[in-house]
Amino acid sequence: MFTAVKRTCKRIVGASDEDMTVVTPRDWVEGITHDPMQRTIHYVTSLFPILGWISRYNLGWASGDLIAGLTVGIVLVPQSMSYAMIATLPPEYGLYSSFVGVLVYCFFATSKDVSIGPVAVMSLTVAQIIKHVNEAHPDTWAGPQIATTVAFLCGFIVLGIGLLHLGWLVEFIPAPAVSGFMTGSALNIASGQLPGLLGISGFDTRAATYKVFINTLKGLPRTKLDAAFGITGLVSLYAIRWICDRLTKRYPSRARWFFFMSVFRNAFVIVVLTIASWLYCRDRGHNGKYPIKILQDVPRGFKHLGQPTIDPELVKALASELPVATIILFLEHIAISKSFGRVNGYKIDPNQELIAIGVTNTIGTLFGAYPATGSFSRSALQSKSGVRSPASGLFSAVVVIVALYGLTPAFFWIPSAALSAVIIHAVADLVASPRQVYSFWRVSPIEFIIWFASVLVTVFATIEDGIYTSVAASLALLLVRMARPRGHFLGRVTLHNTTESSSRDVYIPIKPDKFLMNPHVKVYPPSPGIIVYRFEESFLYPNSSLVNDAIVDYVKDYTKRGTDMTGVKAGDRPWNDPGKNSEVEDNTAKPHLHAVVLDFSAVSHIDTTGVQALIDTRTEVERWADRPIEFHFATILSPWIRRALIAGGFGTGKATTHMHEEIAPVTRYHDQYIADPQHCEHEETPGREDDTEAAKGPAHVQAISARSSTEVTVQSQTSELSALMVLPETPFFHLDLTSAVRAAERGLSRVGRSKFVMKSAQPVDS
Repeated sequence: MFTAVKRTCKRIVGASDEDMTVVTPRDWVEGITHDPMQRTIHYVTSLFPILGWISRYNLGWASGDLIAGLTVGIVLVPQSMSYAMIATLPPEYGLYSSFVGVLVYCFFATSKDVSIGPVAVMSLTVAQIIKHVNEAHPDTWAGPQIATTVAFLCGFIVLGIGLLHLGWLVEFIPAPAVSGFMTGSALNIASGQLPGLLGISGFDTRAATYKVFINTLKGLPRTKLDAAFGITGLVSLYAIRWICDRLTKRYPSRARWFFFMSVFRNAFVIVVLTIASWLYCRDRGHNGKYPIKILQDVPRGFKHLGQPTIDPELVKALASELPVATIILFLEHIAISKSFGRVNGYKIDPNQELIAIGVTNTIGTLFGAYPATGSFSRSALQSKSGVRSPASGLFSAVVVIVALYGLTPAFFWIPSAALSAVIIHAVADLVASPRQVYSFWRVSPIEFIIWFASVLVTVFATIEDGIYTSVAASLALLLVRMARPRGHFLGRVTLHNTTESSSRDVYIPIKPDKFLMNPHVKVYPPSPGIIVYRFEESFLYPNSSLVNDAIVDYVKDYTKRGTDMTGVKAGDRPWNDPGKNSEVEDNTAKPHLHAVVLDFSAVSHIDTTGVQALIDTRTEVERWADRPIEFHFATILSPWIRRALIAGGFGTGKATTHMHEEIAPVTRYHDQYIADPQHCEHEETPGREDDTEAAKGPAHVQAISARSSTEVTVQSQTSELSALMVLPETPFFHLDLTSAVRAAERGLSRVGRSKFVMKSAQPVDS
């Protein structure tokens, strides 16, 4: 009963009664559900990477982490207050974000070098979101509440992406695109800080970069005393770094001392300018107004500790800004962590890093923090300071706590211009160097154009537009490369090894590129009637028609038509076949088509449309040749590709029974109602008379496979066949291209070379 039902179901769906060894969805499900308990335990423990190294923590690591943590903390305090100013938030919010970032990240990190906290680009994005919400809903929500809500929502989204292991989405944004909007953002931030550096006011410092720069030039006559502090601080920062670099080269033995002298330049400049500000302003203040702009009151400790207030109406108001904020949050961090992992010899887990960022920002909202992510400058500093593990963040957190509870009275006198100098000095390192830009051009001129477009859009519009431009252009380039990949018709070159007195055949494009290989190498075409084609991309719906057109056009140009059309009247010709005056001469000079060999060594996926394109190709070339054509496939990389090709009727060596077979018809009765009578009358075609595999029964398939692919068998010492490396059910699937071509040539010899013209009409380059 069950057998009859199974046979009926197969007949309904059109399945073959012959069982083939192919991969099934059940195999895939078993693969991903194997040992679920162990996989669950591994997943849970992987959420806390600290469990893998904390038991091996020692005093040697602690000393390195202590030095690195204290060094980063000293830099982090002034930078975080500066970045809070960029975000249009009070300076204490920068300290809140810094504390939570360095403290929480160490428990979830897979990178020892990355330092989490406020960064310039994210701060500018928060400022633009606050501006956007306030313009749409004036005086409805305070800036800190908006910033905290952004941190909560973005953190939750990134956390979800990490938990679902969707970190591979980051790979869709290439390095030039990231560098482009980072460069544009750095220029935007620097231009926005110039007015603060010079004490100029009276215009929007968060407008487009070019507008801010022009307005700054116009406002130079209004420069105030703040410029003395700002310019002095900026010049001092660069001077100290330059002097330390020179001393390091002159006295290499003391390089580490000079390194820490350079590192502490931010703190040193802030301390000196703060003392100068106190000396100048302490007796010149009236009703809270001073001759220069200073931070003034910075609350002591955590004044906004507690459950965050997430207003649904606020979420709706800033929803349109969340995508760009989320992209910046994880993109900059992943790029930084991968970079330091590559340089320092370890591998980061992108999914776990996203979890770390998500948890950090979600927990940070309890402290009133705004979005925090990886900082390139502080991460580089931490790496150079000799950090040994992620635990260095604990020591940085101690520095921030000390600053919050013990140094806030001193923060009162910090000049705002000095903080602007710190910001400009920090973001200058985010601008791509000429050497880096030139490397983009050398590697890929198209990606250089994407980089340049991203910078221009960011400078003349907004960071949001710059990010969307770089992402959209990168995805468009990816789609174009997928839809229009390269493909080549191949010829043979025989390589001789004079040392071992051996030779082997390699297959290269018949028309080799002069920039790729020696153009003077003589490339011999395959045997007459055999076509070898290599496709350099997955065989998917955007590019499948490209292969069909290439092979069919090549067949019609270089092989003989099976039906003699010279005597056919114009009225009897197909509407799309006008005929040629030289048809007789052309047909005489061309060989009959016997086989098409497809090199699938670069094909990692194939879909339904791709299989249908191959079926269409087979149909068209068989109609042109008026005879069955062998299709051989070399180097199939995936069992799913093999399954799909078998479903399309390839690989078995059996004759096609339907010239218009459709694996995915447009309509239910597609062939019955669409095919015209001229082609329908040939619907049923005879089997391949010359096809040994089709003519003989299944018992002979194994021997045929061994004969057609001798290169892929393993011979014993007694010269007897001991094992096969290809499945005998599919003799037209081959392990490599050489065996596939030789199998096609053997099929050619079986039908007799007398049927073919010995001289090939295919072009040969010399």
